[in-house]
Amino acid sequence: MKSRDLYSLEELTDAEIGRLLEAAASFRGGRTSSVLARRSVALVFLAPSLRTRSSMEAAIARLGGHPVVIAPGAGAWPTEVRDGVRMDGDAVEHVREAAAVLARHHAVLAIRSFPGLEDAEEDRRDPVLAAYRAHSTVPVVNMESARWHPLQALADRMTLRRELGPSLATRRIVLTWAPHPKPLPTSVPASFLLAAARTGAEVIVARPDAFALPPDVMAAAQAHAKRTGGTVRETADQLPAFDRAHAVYAKSWGAPEYVGRWDEEAPIRARHAGWTIDETAMERTEDGIFLHCLPVRRGVVVTDGVLDGPRSRVIDQAEDRLWTAMAVLEELAGRTAR
Repeated sequence: MKSRDLYSLEELTDAEIGRLLEAAASFRGGRTSSVLARRSVALVFLAPSLRTRSSMEAAIARLGGHPVVIAPGAGAWPTEVRDGVRMDGDAVEHVREAAAVLARHHAVLAIRSFPGLEDAEEDRRDPVLAAYRAHSTVPVVNMESARWHPLQALADRMTLRRELGPSLATRRIVLTWAPHPKPLPTSVPASFLLAAARTGAEVIVARPDAFALPPDVMAAAQAHAKRTGGTVRETADQLPAFDRAHAVYAKSWGAPEYVGRWDEEAPIRARHAGWTIDETAMERTEDGIFLHCLPVRRGVVVTDGVLDGPRSRVIDQAEDRLWTAMAVLEELAGRTAR
């Protein structure tokens, strides 16, 4: 029987997230595990990576396993994920065979695939992750997809918990849109928002009017806040949102209604170049910490003074990717070993 995948934190209960965070903290504190001894994990990268690849490879090694990195189209066959199509194009292998073979070789499959950003409905279906999940007989870990980035969100929760305490019920957390030269996916901000909304904190999403996150994401965040006693609200007025904030998470994303029409979005994005997070903005916080998933465009998303300043936690946040990856892999690999 196939064990559970990690596609999105939305598929986990609060208790399951709590257990993963406790496991991650214990790894950070020095606990060891050999759950992957004499076993391997396939890391399939269909998009660039630094922190995700590094943290996953290191996590697998620390658990006694061996990482096998696969890049279809660059050292491996280009792969087709659609069913019922005539494969007379660039794709040489179908995911039905690729996933099935990898599942025979490895204890866990991990997949990274960015959205096409040309067709909103296609991206919403998350076709690559859906295909691997459908055809793998071992657990599949989402290393970032068109919709979600659960490993980043779990690390974000770990950083918040360590920096602000186990209970965030009295904390104000700001997710702020930031400038960027090009449109980016909503996977990171959506995942962070839903993870933060589950903590009972006061969560504010600051973004220009055109950059509201998808309605289903906001609805889910509101439902989590109602259930946990927190609040979630949106504002197009960035700086007042920083007032008395305990954490500021900066991230750029594309305007959802302009998917596939980015030339129309470009002038709107340019008009909000002043949303760069600087020292004056952070001075409005209550000694708030600054967070970003990295990589980050210095001087565009955030100033050097903030990024290199005493309240920046971006490197700690990136380190937490290792510990939470270990917790996830231990759980999933442990299931397959039973």
